[in-house]
Amino acid sequence: MTVVARECRAPGTADVRRRLADLAVQEWAFFGFKRANANEAGEEPDAPGAQAQPADDDELRDRRRRRSRLPPAEALRVAASIAGYWAVTPEGSWIVARQNDRWNGEDGIAARWNAPWSAAFISWLMCEGGLATTGQFQRAIAHHAYIDQAIRARDGRDLRAAFVAYDPGEAAILPGDLLCASRRPAYRTLADRRRQMGVGARSHCDLVIDVDEATATIDAIGGNVRGVVSMKTLPAVRLPSGLLRPHTGDDERPLFAHLKLRAAPADALITR
Repeated sequence: MTVVARECRAPGTADVRRRLADLAVQEWAFFGFKRANANEAGEEPDAPGAQAQPADDDELRDRRRRRSRLPPAEALRVAASIAGYWAVTPEGSWIVARQNDRWNGEDGIAARWNAPWSAAFISWLMCEGGLATTGQFQRAIAHHAYIDQAIRARDGRDLRAAFVAYDPGEAAILPGDLLCASRRPAYRTLADRRRQMGVGARSHCDLVIDVDEATATIDAIGGNVRGVVSMKTLPAVRLPSGLLRPHTGDDERPLFAHLKLRAAPADALITR
């Protein structure tokens, strides 16, 4: 496969929450409506030049389990879509070129992607959803690039950014927002990340598609969870403020960031 550069869609910010949620559900359907546990997440590669986070034996085994191999026919069916996610990132060309080498090897098209693609999936959603410029959203192969952008926006240092970072439970969560967890290091607050801005981190973000206030649960969709686009339902606790604070139930991968989209709330996206 070869990456062909093109511009992102730029329909404006009106109704952007609905567009993002619709796109995420569309891709979830394409991958077969797979569901994941609340604490499951895709992995990401280290950004070029970033400080790598070493993995121990337990993490390597866990990573192999999450990146389960798809059947060859299914791997072939979804390969072009995953390549399309990569195509919107600055590093997409060399990643797809490297993957071509792997496909040409003994495993053929059934070979896993060399680089985990969860951040590329989120980048593609934003590109297709209308956040066309990197000033609005920093498309990248690593989630921490756009998490840091949202933190700078919260600190008043990036007024063009489409997302603003909050600690979970600090602001109302709406469809179109992003919820982010980290494992190595296991950040628990935005303050933890602020101390390491620009440093590589193994993290994962999912796009919120629905918030059920009655059951205090949040549905979110992310990429590269067991090799597919998956949806998870996150439990939440009701704070004295009335806001929901979601959690994964995994102390080793806590939710540490809520990236709130600077856009008006959408009408109900899901009819229950």
